[in-house]
Amino acid sequence: QVQLEESGGGLVQAGDSLRLSCRASGGAVNNYVLGWFRQAPGREREFVAALNWAGTNSYYGDSVKGRFTISRDNSESTVSLQMNMLKPEDTAVYYCAARMSRERIAMTGDLYNYWGQGTQVTVSS
Repeated sequence: QVQLEESGGGLVQAGDSLRLSCRASGGAVNNYVLGWFRQAPGREREFVAALNWAGTNSYYGDSVKGRFTISRDNSESTVSLQMNMLKPEDTAVYYCAARMSRERIAMTGDLYNYWGQGTQVTVSS
């Protein structure tokens, strides 16, 4: 059983940057694809980014391409999301997720096996 714990959320202004981190415990993190999703009030969960086990292959949601960067450190069992040029529409609860596959990156949340509790990101205009 893998436990995921996010940190780094907060209130920022449009154009600012923020870095989210997620620490995994209870399993060998290098056996998992790690990713980030988000959900804004009244909206469906949205794929943000995901990374294969080695950190060599990544995918991003269209709305964050060019602004967000996902990375991982398997020695520290962490995955991070660097968010630049934040917009008010980035406001959401951000969730870290793990999928039991080393290479098969998925953009559908149902294919992920473990989830964190989420961290709130609020971007003011």
